[in-house]
Amino acid sequence: MPDALGGPGAPGALGGLDRVAVRGLRATGHHGVFEHERAEGQLFVVDVDLGVDTRAAAAGDELARTVHYGVVAEEVHAIITGEPVDLIETLAQRIADQCLRHEAVHDVEVVVHKPGAPIPVPFDDVTITIKRSRS
Repeated sequence: MPDALGGPGAPGALGGLDRVAVRGLRATGHHGVFEHERAEGQLFVVDVDLGVDTRAAAAGDELARTVHYGVVAEEVHAIITGEPVDLIETLAQRIADQCLRHEAVHDVEVVVHKPGAPIPVPFDDVTITIKRSRS
């Protein structure tokens, strides 16, 4: 549904929300369905794209009125290095849930890269992309 300014989405910016992105967050995690993935760990790379209305923060030059991307990066790192899960889908959902706990974040897109996935043929990367919102 268009907002009051005629753009899609909310809240109020032409074309929808502003985007705050952190790309290429890297950490070793112990996620996967195979025992060797759990035991040895492997590199995971995560991109988060946060939908935020940044107008109030910009107008007042106030960090408290937006999302602190440094804090988000630390939280994502903690999830990657934290409790193991079988699926990268589960890992992505945990990251999305944490991002949406920030009051300023209205929606999030999370991409989890698993470049060392146990696939027996040549490949560059395996990813899952999820989009979640408060509504």
